[in-house]
Amino acid sequence: MADETTLSSRYDPAQLETVRYQSWEQSGYFKPASDQGTPHASRKPYVIMIPPPNVTGVLHMGHALNNAIQDVLTRWNRMRGFDALWVPGVDHAGIATQNVVERKLAKENKTRHSLGREAFLKEVWRWKEDHGSTITRQLRRLGASCDWSRERFTMDAGLSKAVREAFVTLHERGLIYRGHYIINWCPRCHTALSDEESVHKEIQGQFYHIRYLLAGGGDEQNPIVVATTRPETLLGDSAVAVHPGDERYKHLHGKKLILPLLEREIPVICDEAVDPEFGTGLVKVTPAHDPNDFDMGKRHGLAEINVMTPDGKINAQGGPYAGLDRF
Repeated sequence: MADETTLSSRYDPAQLETVRYQSWEQSGYFKPASDQGTPHASRKPYVIMIPPPNVTGVLHMGHALNNAIQDVLTRWNRMRGFDALWVPGVDHAGIATQNVVERKLAKENKTRHSLGREAFLKEVWRWKEDHGSTITRQLRRLGASCDWSRERFTMDAGLSKAVREAFVTLHERGLIYRGHYIINWCPRCHTALSDEESVHKEIQGQFYHIRYLLAGGGDEQNPIVVATTRPETLLGDSAVAVHPGDERYKHLHGKKLILPLLEREIPVICDEAVDPEFGTGLVKVTPAHDPNDFDMGKRHGLAEINVMTPDGKINAQGGPYAGLDRF
């Protein structure tokens, strides 16, 4: 490093920026003016809550761009005389954090169930304290003018209480409700997954043609054949659907069929969502195991028969197939 009388021939960010940033932070330059003795009433507030990055990861180029824009806005409004505050924090990352902590416990021959809820939460907090500082170090290296005295974590007691308060208030106002719906479910960790947390994989499927018989007997020479790519959900069928304008199946309107394997009677329903050109034009309807079928089931008041246990095996609704793995 150059001495006081000599300028270095090149800029050395490693030696200069960290020291300079520490000086800014220790001097309280990133705190709102109202925290530094300036009367709050004399300045208009300007606040940004950082969109919290997941505590399990590290910042990428998208974060760098997003945070640079927030930093520019915060610094600009601070110079304009606003009482500017940029609140930093990280997100607990839900399932991703749970998986990381559970893998650590597995090496110790423990599970979240053997620990219990409170002890498991302590493990999550311990992991966050050990590994969650990477992102905040990166933000400091980027020069982010956050008020670190207000740093938050989405599992903080105050934030968790605010979430519960919001949900209860919305429920009391009739804006949200609790009910059944098709979700992504992890049979390993027994929890719901968002679409973003689900890994989708395209595979080459095939049609399976299944013969259904008319309840009370029918014409054996003209079997009722349903084509499907999901034969494994047949155990949860509540109906067979046909397009109301499909002339081939007018004779089935209002009739009932015998569900193969389980010998349960199910109705034939008419719904315009059915594509007459798809397969045989007859569609099995399993409301508890397919989003489109779920919507159709709601329109026709069909039973929602869940045939899976939380760990992905066939439950008692599957009759003689109970206990078999879903595959």
